[in-house]
Amino acid sequence: MTSETTTTSAASRRAVLTDPGYQAFVILRTGFTVAPILFGLDKFANLLVDWPTYLAPWIDGIVPGSAQAAMYAVGVIEIVAGVTVALAPRFGGWLVAGWLAGIIVNLLTIPGHYDVALRDFGLLLGAVALARLAQRYHADR
Repeated sequence: MTSETTTTSAASRRAVLTDPGYQAFVILRTGFTVAPILFGLDKFANLLVDWPTYLAPWIDGIVPGSAQAAMYAVGVIEIVAGVTVALAPRFGGWLVAGWLAGIIVNLLTIPGHYDVALRDFGLLLGAVALARLAQRYHADR
């Protein structure tokens, strides 16, 4: 490798790292990797919140077992979604967006949880933005 190639390569890396779009991609990818994994793990401990209270009664009535058992399954899905975002953000972004859409439907059927549904809609938009940014920035790798 020549010094000219090394200089060009370093300049190109620096340009990518200072690109606001790439920075947004990294922020969203990190957030949508870490948050689902942490919240998924918490479904087993209920340290942050009593998760079964966020399961709509009609869903609790159709899934086998208790609401807490359903939260264990939700936790596993969320952990898998976070790992998927880390490894394949173009697919993982859409996976998280779809999962959040399901959570929003669940929350809209529980009186008093509309504020959380609205927050999750904002997260859904962030997951879609991640998927779109990954189309550009993860494909370049």
